[in-house]
Amino acid sequence: MLTGVILVVTIGVRNPDAPAASPSPQPPLPIPEQRPQPGAEAPRAGLAAPVDRPKVSDQAELDAWAARVAGKTHVSARVLSAYGRAEMWMQSQKPTCHLAWSTLAGIGRVEAERAAFDLSAIEANGRVAKPVVGPPLDGTPGVPAVHDTDGGKLDGDKAWDHAIGPMQFLPSTWKKYQQRANGDGGAPDPQNIDDAAFTAARFLCSGGDDLGTPAGWWRAILFYDQAVDYGQDVFSAADAYAEASVAP
Repeated sequence: MLTGVILVVTIGVRNPDAPAASPSPQPPLPIPEQRPQPGAEAPRAGLAAPVDRPKVSDQAELDAWAARVAGKTHVSARVLSAYGRAEMWMQSQKPTCHLAWSTLAGIGRVEAERAAFDLSAIEANGRVAKPVVGPPLDGTPGVPAVHDTDGGKLDGDKAWDHAIGPMQFLPSTWKKYQQRANGDGGAPDPQNIDDAAFTAARFLCSGGDDLGTPAGWWRAILFYDQAVDYGQDVFSAADAYAEASVAP
């Protein structure tokens, strides 16, 4: 009864000092399952990220692109800006790689589902709200045995390695390909979506493959994870995101 009285008194009254409510996150984009065989086809191309302009700030263009694609794909604009920036930089650094943001988005979607973390929970500085650390790779049934390679520095375990961050790198792989995305001179952070996306892009393009071709895309993805079903899941998500991004 008291609650009813309060509702009657306060309905229609707005506190001008109250912070604006954050928009509710959109439900994940439905992903039609596809099972192409390795090398048979590559995902479709989506709405390309802006062209990188090293001597002029292109942040406003990237933000506008990310906001537009977010409305179509239901991926957060903050996360998309990391994927888009990685695409832009690889266009400049390795133009023959033809890496698309949608492939990074596909990897991010699959890793988030498999490791059960919320990829939309990203802070303004790009760090995940809660560090993402997978289970120990300790050789238990169905799990590979990967002994510690980083002294527990990245995953907190001095006995076994764990996959880390939103793109789920092994510490040894992170150490080899890591790159700071914002150029501030800080140490690359696997829990930062900008650093993780850019490092994933560098890793995917490290073999000299053309990811715009079926053979090149599949070689790169199976280098990232050797399981064919993983590649098929990434293909399905990347293709769905690309299609949605150019939908009317």
